[in-house]
Amino acid sequence: MPKKPPVLAVSGYKDSGKTTLIECVLPLLADRGLRVAVVKRDGHLFEADTPGADTWRFLRAGASGTAVFDREKYMLVKREAILEDRLFEAFSDADLILLEGFKFSSWPKIEMLRGDAESVCDPATVLAFAVPEGVGAPERAGRPAISRDDCAAFADLICAYARGNGRED
Repeated sequence: MPKKPPVLAVSGYKDSGKTTLIECVLPLLADRGLRVAVVKRDGHLFEADTPGADTWRFLRAGASGTAVFDREKYMLVKREAILEDRLFEAFSDADLILLEGFKFSSWPKIEMLRGDAESVCDPATVLAFAVPEGVGAPERAGRPAISRDDCAAFADLICAYARGNGRED
């Protein structure tokens, strides 16, 4: 049975900086030896391929799925509803799966806060808050409040979380 990597969500309101934080910590996590996969939930229907590409044309023509691959990567698109748990199976080789979004889920998370906005996540699921520079106290709801620009601090937090959840050094 393949191992199940730990999962951590980066959650918060729309346009709160989730993508920016993930993009900021990914190279730092890679430098620390972690293989990280990212799963994003889109609340809308999205275009799964570049308009005009062969696979896009196949889907528009009625294919139930398409795949394209080369020596380094592949992309698989299927027309079917799926829950994130099923997607995790594709990343059993990862040391950690980061989720973007999932603010109402029970997954442990870093919550992105905007200004003095109230938290939207269940406090029991929040490991830390990402706050704009100069906003908030050292802690919120008993959890650390870290400047959203402090990528190294988030990388430290995420590494500790991943290694404390089954990753061997």
